[in-house]
Amino acid sequence: MSVDQLHIDYSRIEKAIVYINHNFREQPSLEEISTAVNMSPFHFQRLFSEWAGVSPKKFLQYVSLRYAKQLLQRNTTLMNVSNEIGLSSSSRLHDLFINIEGMTPGEFKNGGAGLTINYSFRESPFGNIIIASTNKGVCYIHFQNNESVALRDLKACFPNAIYHQTEDKYQKDALLIFQKNGGQTDQIQLHLRGTRFQIKVWESLLKIPTGALSTYGDIAKKIGNPKAARAVGTAIGANPIAFLIPCHRVIQSNGKFGGYMWGAEKKMAIIGWEAAKTNLGSA
Repeated sequence: MSVDQLHIDYSRIEKAIVYINHNFREQPSLEEISTAVNMSPFHFQRLFSEWAGVSPKKFLQYVSLRYAKQLLQRNTTLMNVSNEIGLSSSSRLHDLFINIEGMTPGEFKNGGAGLTINYSFRESPFGNIIIASTNKGVCYIHFQNNESVALRDLKACFPNAIYHQTEDKYQKDALLIFQKNGGQTDQIQLHLRGTRFQIKVWESLLKIPTGALSTYGDIAKKIGNPKAARAVGTAIGANPIAFLIPCHRVIQSNGKFGGYMWGAEKKMAIIGWEAAKTNLGSA
């Protein structure tokens, strides 16, 4: 399938998700959703099922407010289990084998001076991404279909680094997260530019199991600072590693999905996609 066709397909799926989000209280039918994206019910059902792994009707349940609240009610037990064993109970690759190393103060303050950064452009189920890595691990993953804009934004984060367009083993290992059935790899290494507080928050996000959700307040409690929910939100908003560090799994305490650096519709798409891939989603 061509890149252009992938973009067209995801655009249709994203449009359908927007429609579902705006109309889930009415539980729209397959015909109503397919009409909203200018497709026949048959072709829409097939495209959506291929992309999400479940029918539009089932996906509608995953992205509804009721589903979010159900996940939050279950989340305490899931989080307790994951914290007790130090990792997620899910077998998903990125819940089990991620190691974070912070950049040195010099690297942090000097815009990546002395760093050599490899980068490449790849496809994902949610649109194109740019992925970048240093000699210590992946430092950046962002959703962006425009390669020029993607590279500009990367260089803005590390203006003094040296860049090479090439894919290395760190990137290949990290990209396995987008495979439907995961994969076998060494531990995924991340090399992150962030404050101690930010890295602590990002590490906490990795403990949210696939298919589960948490809130800003819950994350603040998990890192031992229950009054820091607002600061947690700011740290989550600064997350440089899309999807791999799952900031999309954090929603508002009232069950609303809230904002996302790469768009609220993409956040809902990822939440529903993950739910469809887990035992919770197939129950």
